[in-house]
Amino acid sequence: MPQPATSPLESRPSKGTINLVHLYPREMSIYGDLGNTRCLAARIARHGYTANVIGHHPGSVLAQDAHLVVGGGGQDSGQARVEDDLFANADRLRALAADGVPMMMICGTYQLFGNAFVTVEGKRLPGLGILDVTTQGNAKRMIGPSVLDTEFGTIVGYENHSGSTSLGAGQAAFGAVRHGFGNNGEDGTGGARTGNVFGHYLHGPVLPANPAFADALIGYAAELATGRAFEPEPQDDTVADEARTRQIRRLIR
Repeated sequence: MPQPATSPLESRPSKGTINLVHLYPREMSIYGDLGNTRCLAARIARHGYTANVIGHHPGSVLAQDAHLVVGGGGQDSGQARVEDDLFANADRLRALAADGVPMMMICGTYQLFGNAFVTVEGKRLPGLGILDVTTQGNAKRMIGPSVLDTEFGTIVGYENHSGSTSLGAGQAAFGAVRHGFGNNGEDGTGGARTGNVFGHYLHGPVLPANPAFADALIGYAAELATGRAFEPEPQDDTVADEARTRQIRRLIR
């Protein structure tokens, strides 16, 4: 019986193993954010590397050799379930961030990676302080498609958050809002970046529609994992590019 054809990449030795850690995939992944992990794993393989996907759950030991860390959004109840574990691993996460490990935190985990979340009632809940941002809870939600201009090109996504996030003095934004609310609907900033740590409110999942950003995260991780420069392979991103362009044209007049 004929065997299926083997792609050129499948026949080559792996360029190296990238440990991809997904923080709290059950509690903090309610807006399609699991798709970001699947996108990264697939693109890591397409670039000729091996993806080792590690789900980190409350009470488990955080991988010591993480090369790429992602976290998603969740309801307030989900954030409450992961908060103790997050602070138990706070020093390790801060050390990874300081060492240049790329991280992408969305919505709830973005808020938890900041300085604090202040509830509508005025209660201040501390964060990890990796990003110099503070979030104020509101009764009104900010919902809808979003477009950001970033160093990785124009990025599209979908936001759904009640928290209004303010950047500290000197904290760089991830991008500038062209459509949508971004951090707070007022100052035109979207997300935050410190080193290789990115936080933002873009769901979707965001990475399949924005492959240049996905490859930037993979590139940072590949260099850490192998000690060599990232060696990308050509990718066919026609469908993603067409979808992103269509959304930009629909929203930006």
